[in-house]
Amino acid sequence: MRIFNTAERYGSVVQFMHWATVILVVCGWLLGTFGDDLPRGAARNAGLFIHMSAGLLVLGILVLRLLWRMIDAPPPPEKTPLGPRLDRAGRLAHVVLYLLLVAVPIAGIIAQFARGRPVPLFGLTQIASPWVADRAFAHSVTEVHELLANALMAVAALHAAAALAHHYLFRDRTLARMLPGARS
Repeated sequence: MRIFNTAERYGSVVQFMHWATVILVVCGWLLGTFGDDLPRGAARNAGLFIHMSAGLLVLGILVLRLLWRMIDAPPPPEKTPLGPRLDRAGRLAHVVLYLLLVAVPIAGIIAQFARGRPVPLFGLTQIASPWVADRAFAHSVTEVHELLANALMAVAALHAAAALAHHYLFRDRTLARMLPGARS
């Protein structure tokens, strides 16, 4: 497996960042959606800690991904029967995904600060809230955070469905070139 992208497929670094982001987003969404169903106390606190850590890791990986993209251009899109319209739709979907990958964790951080609570940095340290707790503002930002997270999951589902359509309908290599171990 090559580290860098080629004209035919994505390299191992991009693949790792892509699939790590997928796992972290799904984990964060599940804990954010169902975390209140965990028993109060240690289990719920651990779920919240993992939820916030996943969000911070998504932000960190996104920054690394954008920096990596500056030195390692992605392969060109596969040709499809739908032509340039589909290419534009795919690029738009990627832009929306990237924007949501930034917006969801930022909204979560703001919600935590609005509660007057610090943001833990992986159990190593924490960033103190710059604000006094404002319950109404925290509630509003939390609702925005949830809405954006659900939008992220919806766009990610469309992204996955498009990859499957490329694989099974168009029979091109769009999906295979992002899968570790897939043949060139």
